[in-house]
Amino acid sequence: MSPEGSNKPRRGLIPLETVRQMSGLALLQGMVEGRFPPPPMAETLDFALISAKHGEAVFRGTPGSHHYNPLGTVHGGYAATLLDSALGCAVHSTLEAGEAYTTMEFKVHLVRAMTEATGDVLAQGQVIHRGRRSATAEAKLVDDAGKLYAHGTTTCMILPI
Repeated sequence: MSPEGSNKPRRGLIPLETVRQMSGLALLQGMVEGRFPPPPMAETLDFALISAKHGEAVFRGTPGSHHYNPLGTVHGGYAATLLDSALGCAVHSTLEAGEAYTTMEFKVHLVRAMTEATGDVLAQGQVIHRGRRSATAEAKLVDDAGKLYAHGTTTCMILPI
């Protein structure tokens, strides 16, 4: 139980031995269901994995003034982090037990600025190609009305864990 008294798991890392024994999709679904803790970065930037299917991952975030850059808008790194999470977890959802991945590159296109008035945003990632040694994915960052704020792509290397 967390210090606030809720049943939400504390942030943290899932033991590597547990990760090795599970498919990527099972691990991500365990995070969505609250059986596994979210990573510390998710709490730091106020976002959460809300859905995981084979080849897809969706994160919800709430940009706020604590994410602002000196110009009074949400720092581009916020969008990049949500997109990177959606891209990577889309690939992660395709992993078999004993497989891991690492990001080789990712590219982000910032389309419009966010502020705290933007409200919740969704980072929706999906795999474009999954091979034996690499995978590519694309993601978009939209508000609840579907307005696009950013989009991106990634290439990931698949490797044994």
